Amino acid sequence: MSASTFLQHPQIDPVALQLGPLAIHWYGLMYLIAFALFFGLTLLRLRHPTYAALGWGRRDIEDLLFLGVIGIIVGGRLGYALFYRPLEFLAEPLRIFAVWEGGLSFHGGFIGVLLGMAWFAWRRQRNWLQITDFIAPCIPVGLASGRIGNFINGELWGRVADPALPWAMVFRGAGDLPRHPSQIYQALLEGLLLFVLLWLYARGPRRLGEVSAAFLVGYGLLRFTAEFWREPDAHLGLLGLGLSMGQWLSLPMVLAGAALWGWAHRQRATAA
Repeated sequence: MSASTFLQHPQIDPVALQLGPLAIHWYGLMYLIAFALFFGLTLLRLRHPTYAALGWGRRDIEDLLFLGVIGIIVGGRLGYALFYRPLEFLAEPLRIFAVWEGGLSFHGGFIGVLLGMAWFAWRRQRNWLQITDFIAPCIPVGLASGRIGNFINGELWGRVADPALPWAMVFRGAGDLPRHPSQIYQALLEGLLLFVLLWLYARGPRRLGEVSAAFLVGYGLLRFTAEFWREPDAHLGLLGLGLSMGQWLSLPMVLAGAALWGWAHRQRATAA
């Protein structure tokens, strides 16, 4: 079968809006949407009895959003350099600042956000897990937004699919074989599904750390699963045990989430 027989990835102009010399790219626009969704959802989280009783307010959310943006950009860029292209960045260290070239790691950004939240906790004299429990249900929709941006750009495509798969798609630059639109899979799994599960779970009364633990385990398992349909990075390929870098980086999240879950339940038993 020829490439024209299959669905073709819609070749969307990466520039969403041109204002004179200023070009607004779809990927940047999706990040702005992600931050707006986070802000709106955290405002709703303020209604939760736990945080209302603790005196949380709009100023807290504004500061958390600012620190989160810094953590995502700095941590995501450093994580990409360290996890995915260490030799290239060691040879040219100044490339770390060339953010216009693209290249952000979720796991690096996640670490950056955690450090930002730790600084916030120290400055406000609040429990760090209280903060991560507060923001955890609001993160997945932002992840979905970012994956949609990947799809629009036609990047991070999936592995070669069965030609009979109705939604198998040919991506420009990936050859003539149909592939899984893994960006959409990730948007649905790590994004929408995880959001629904966490949002519903976090509505009830939870012990300190339980919502954060649910996020770690949920994201780690869903990302690990989605990676089976995503094409590994060409310069890395599959690593030990036939797993991708994304899968290896997700395993510590699952283990950390399970450990945190056990700790939270031991606290419950002690309190009882």
